[in-house]
Amino acid sequence: MRLPEDFISELKYRSDISDIASSYMQLKRRGRNLVGLCPFHGEKTPSFNIYTENGSFYCFGCGVGGDVITFVMKIENLDYMEAVKFLAQRAGMNVPEDAVDDSMSKLRTRVFEANREAARFYYSKLYSREGKQALSYLHSRALTDKTIRRFGLGYSPNNRFALTNHLKAKGFTDSELIAANLVFKARSGKGVVDRFVDRAMFPIIDLRGNVIAFGGRIMSDQKPKYLNTSDTVVFNKSHNLFSLNNAKNSGTKQLILCEGYMDVIALNQAGFSDAVATLGTALTSEQAMLMKRYCEEVVICYDADEAGQKATARAIGILRNVGLVVRVLNIPDGKDPDEFIRKNGDKGPAMFKALLESSGNDIEYRLQKLRQKFDLNTTDGKFSFLSQAVKILATIDNSIERELYASKLALESNVEKNTILEQIRKTVRSKEYSDRNAEFRKLQSSVSGREDKMNPEHYKKPRATVAEQNLLAFLVNNPDKLPLIEGRITAEDFVTEFNRKLFSYFYERIKAHKEPMNTLSADFTSDEVSSIIAIVSKYSQVASTDSALIEYINTIKEEKHKINAEDVTTASNQELDSYLKKLKEKHK
Repeated sequence: MRLPEDFISELKYRSDISDIASSYMQLKRRGRNLVGLCPFHGEKTPSFNIYTENGSFYCFGCGVGGDVITFVMKIENLDYMEAVKFLAQRAGMNVPEDAVDDSMSKLRTRVFEANREAARFYYSKLYSREGKQALSYLHSRALTDKTIRRFGLGYSPNNRFALTNHLKAKGFTDSELIAANLVFKARSGKGVVDRFVDRAMFPIIDLRGNVIAFGGRIMSDQKPKYLNTSDTVVFNKSHNLFSLNNAKNSGTKQLILCEGYMDVIALNQAGFSDAVATLGTALTSEQAMLMKRYCEEVVICYDADEAGQKATARAIGILRNVGLVVRVLNIPDGKDPDEFIRKNGDKGPAMFKALLESSGNDIEYRLQKLRQKFDLNTTDGKFSFLSQAVKILATIDNSIERELYASKLALESNVEKNTILEQIRKTVRSKEYSDRNAEFRKLQSSVSGREDKMNPEHYKKPRATVAEQNLLAFLVNNPDKLPLIEGRITAEDFVTEFNRKLFSYFYERIKAHKEPMNTLSADFTSDEVSSIIAIVSKYSQVASTDSALIEYINTIKEEKHKINAEDVTTASNQELDSYLKKLKEKHK
């Protein structure tokens, strides 16, 4: 069963996509549309467009598009029904629950409930006789009971069936627990066993307060030391951050990015509630975009070892790419935040604050690391250092900031500032040239259809595909023109399968006096919706006269009856003769 069309129409009417999107990002008006930096990928030039006339959005940078429901699904990481409920609650509407199959939403709800019950179970075991070792470990890391309670830390008993039996007694099924990744099937194939055994447990909580996953630190010498929940229907490790639920309410425009759970918890206990950490993986662009929603500046506070420094260098690029100001905090003697604060006792928080306030930006950090690689007392060392330093300064967009660093380099190296600035300009021009070529290649690929994953026939049949897309864009934006189309072309005349499917869909909806794109989010996959919006959003570039429409139709029909190289090898003599006759008639 489906949600009623009238309900979806009213929901969208009350949920203006411009208002919804502007609560997550900055938008500027450009003609009839709104534009801004895409919240789904990093960019410096706005390519995210909101089309106010039809309530849709499309990003020409990453190819994501849809309606207001799709937008909420993507930015809040919700499924379709959850996004509908999210918008309905905001609009003061009641969702007609009996009109839809929301089995996935129900499963997600059960997974949330199972995770919450598991967190309660682990917390209770931490303060039981079984959890004595884990509690001693947490206390040895200077965590107070108040902090342990605040983060809901716990212990998974050294028993493969402890949580399984507890949750089954609460009414959860094997399939629900497997979906939550709290258990997995036993090797014997009979029943399920706990995923986390003999570990200090760290619940991962989303921005709405739901327990979505766990991290566990082993209490023995077994490997791996840390074990994390795999991706589930409610959790994606690349799209979430540990303790962001706390950090978003810190009242600052800054986030401290740490390597692990203990660093974040120790910083919180010391008064730095704006600390977050990735979840067992390297920083992703999705996590960087998530951080950008809650801060303007990120201070990277990774370990000083080789792995930590490599991770820092990688994170700098990802964070800068989404437009965040980046600083790097270096802790003396290679300590991590947790160890530094503990070793300095009562003075730890104040000393860490001093380090935080004196931390340099990412440019200074990269130049400092670069200096350590070369002997600046030699001509070769100085030349190599300056050559690499120029590349770093070329990444600075602000010309004043760039000139200030050039002045510093000039004093340090005894090289004229203008010489350094000229090398920077050459590097910038070279990069711009390279970027233009890359953009041109991307455009060529797009026009050729090579990258069209939704319509794989696009590349082989470009002329037909373009005509079909133009007709679809025309039809969706001018549904009153359907009578002009009827009798001239049918879905069977379409050359490519994907566009044939779309034509049938829009034709039937318009014929039934329904808004063409009202239920796209329910009827198509996320990738399909993006492709449809890409087609429809090009309407301003499409000729919209009646004569143009007839031309689109004629082109599609011509292409339908063309015979290509593959067909020639398999066609019968009769089919070839028929095709040749049609060509002669056309050119008479």
